[in-house]
Amino acid sequence: MNYSEKMLRDDALKGKNIVVTGGGSGLGKAMTKYFLELGAKVAITSRNLEKLQNTAKELSDQTDGECLALQCDVRHIDQVETMHKQVIDAFGTVDILLNNAAGNFISPTERLSANAFDTIIDIVLKGTKNCTITFGKHWISTKQTNTNVLNIVTTYAWTGSAYVVPSATAKAGVLAMTRSLAVEWAKYGMRFNAIAPGPFPTKGAWDRLLPGDLKEKFDLAKKVPLKRVGEHQELANLAAYLVSDFAAYVNGEVITIDGGEWLMGAGQFNLLEAVPEQMWDMLEQMIRAKKNK
Repeated sequence: MNYSEKMLRDDALKGKNIVVTGGGSGLGKAMTKYFLELGAKVAITSRNLEKLQNTAKELSDQTDGECLALQCDVRHIDQVETMHKQVIDAFGTVDILLNNAAGNFISPTERLSANAFDTIIDIVLKGTKNCTITFGKHWISTKQTNTNVLNIVTTYAWTGSAYVVPSATAKAGVLAMTRSLAVEWAKYGMRFNAIAPGPFPTKGAWDRLLPGDLKEKFDLAKKVPLKRVGEHQELANLAAYLVSDFAAYVNGEVITIDGGEWLMGAGQFNLLEAVPEQMWDMLEQMIRAKKNK
């Protein structure tokens, strides 16, 4: 048994219908694959229909599950409402919404245009709002219960972060929405939770954020106390648990899965890890010498 193996029993999501935004690649694809393996029907959405269709066919062939590809730009409420109707027509109901669609720029904030800033806010915060409100209102009007929304955020949603200010701003809003609706809409039989992943390498996102040899210069594994990055199956295991009925009493929570990365940066003296053993010996001798005076 290791951390890259599958966690839940094979029928853990049998009978569940799930929508995954940004499901055509990367972590969204990894989570979708595991949902299908656990017996769910899954609709994946993004702006690139060709990529979605290729992913849906690939995952259906690998898992023998039903994967539906639906083009949707979550920034536009009319497209979200159309996507929702298409899923209902295909599946009959939707039980779970996974808001995974995102975008990011690594840049000094003063270099960002107003449009660049707005693009990230619109995809991450407005897109999550559009999907959540559309699906939530439907669940309320149809009196469907035992539904849940899982949002993908980030640890800098609560700490903030330089050089990714639009993303930090948007993810903080998503986290606030998650916790707020966990209370307000619990009476309708809905749960709301979030996952804050640390470094989980995906070719598309990492190539855009850290092009060329920057990935080597900024080796994110070195910032993690466990000295490694995450495996996609680890995130998929956590996501599957949180959307399953096994997590029926988990509501309004954000679960960090980052190997301790954000805590490494939070501790005032954590950088002392770089001090070699010989220097600690010298420091200890100096402290003892002072005590003996």
